[in-house]
Amino acid sequence: MNTATETAPNTKPILVLGGTGKTGARVATRLQALGRPVRIGSRKGVPPFDWEDRSTWAPVLRGAEAVYITFQPDLAVPGAVDAVRSFAAQAVASGIGHLVLLSGRGEAEAEEAERAIQASGADWTILRASWFAQNFSESFLIDGVLDGTVVLPVGDVGEPFIDVADIADVAVAALTEPGHRGKLYELTGPRLLSFTQAVAEIAAASGRDIRLERVAPQDYARMLEQAGVPEDYTGLLIYLFTTVLDGRNASLADGVQLVLGRPPRDFGDYARETAAAGIWTPEVRTAAGAAE
Repeated sequence: MNTATETAPNTKPILVLGGTGKTGARVATRLQALGRPVRIGSRKGVPPFDWEDRSTWAPVLRGAEAVYITFQPDLAVPGAVDAVRSFAAQAVASGIGHLVLLSGRGEAEAEEAERAIQASGADWTILRASWFAQNFSESFLIDGVLDGTVVLPVGDVGEPFIDVADIADVAVAALTEPGHRGKLYELTGPRLLSFTQAVAEIAAASGRDIRLERVAPQDYARMLEQAGVPEDYTGLLIYLFTTVLDGRNASLADGVQLVLGRPPRDFGDYARETAAAGIWTPEVRTAAGAAE
């Protein structure tokens, strides 16, 4: 190892794709707090980045040191693996030395994307994460929580929900500390919860009557169609709930402990903190929306 290189001041930016998203925004904030230059990869970034417009890739890669890669909406969507493979090749051609990929646990397509990163020629770190706790507060599940009924085509299978703050902490460590290159970390929370139990913990933390209503996949798809959800996104959700959440991920992993030297954050802590912030209080959310 070249110690001089490891200890030299870092002046090249770290590119954070999805830098305004659930994990990306947190990764960017943490890197900036460490004094590391950050370039946000998003449609509104400067320069802009768009997975669907490959002409935007070269400008955001130019001069960067490393990249944190997230793919929206999910690595399981058609074309995602090819896009990640092509982006990785362009990153290597641009002189990028380290790629950190946020992957999905239990998804065959995500594992194919992992292999593309591993074969890219760059140093790599894979973060294979379980279901985000923040999907209940920063994604599509929040509407059901606010309405008091979370409708999902899911069974009693346990899921080790991961707090995205833990993912961000691991990503920053991988991007800034030695010892994480060539490593694949599985990131989960500290215990298994069914969606029924997760919703019950949210209800208890917020002091509201919130329940999970299970429906058949075809009924859920019909409900999404009536709500105007695009067909491809509906297909993705059905895949995630009926295939990925079939029990294959009902186990705990030690990635957070290995990287950070501490246990992952518990879902109950996430629920209490989120409830205290008023995010699941309809009146607070309505007032906040009116003020925007």
